[in-house]
Amino acid sequence: MRAVIQAVSSASVRVNGGEPRSIGPGLVILLGVRDTDTLDIVPKLADKCAGLRIFKDENDKLNLSAKDLGYSALVVSQFTLYGDTKKGYRPSFIKAARAPLAVDAYELFLAEMNRQGLRDVQHGEFGADMQVSLVNEGPCTIVIDTDEWVHHS
Repeated sequence: MRAVIQAVSSASVRVNGGEPRSIGPGLVILLGVRDTDTLDIVPKLADKCAGLRIFKDENDKLNLSAKDLGYSALVVSQFTLYGDTKKGYRPSFIKAARAPLAVDAYELFLAEMNRQGLRDVQHGEFGADMQVSLVNEGPCTIVIDTDEWVHHS
C-alpha cells in the first residue's frame, strides 16, 4: 500500500457533487492499494499515519502527531498512486489492486483510522467522482510505501 499524507489546516472532499465532507486541522491521506498487498499491513499503516510527528510543538519543532493533538483525517482512495510510466508517457495502472481487494483495504483502513483516537475521520468513496480541496501551512507531504517494510524488515 502507499499513503501520501499532507498536513493541512483544513480540507474537504465533495463526492459525486454532493455536500462536502470536511475537516479542520489534521491529515489528508491519499491511499493506494497495490495488487500484491494484503490486509494484514493495514493496522500498522493506520497507526503510522496517525502517529507521524509532523505538527509543531510549543518550541516550533515538528514533534506532535494528529493523534497527540486530537486532529482529524480526510482519507481518499487513489488507485492512481500505482500509475507506472516506465514505458512512456501514458501511465499503466496494472499494479493497482482491483476493486474487491482495494475496497476491503480502504474500508479496513478507515476503521483502523477511527480507532486511532483522532477527532474525526472523513472520507471519500472508492470509485466515485471526488473533488478534494485543502489548505496547508507549508509543504509537508510524506509518502509511506508498505513495500519498503516488507523488503527492509
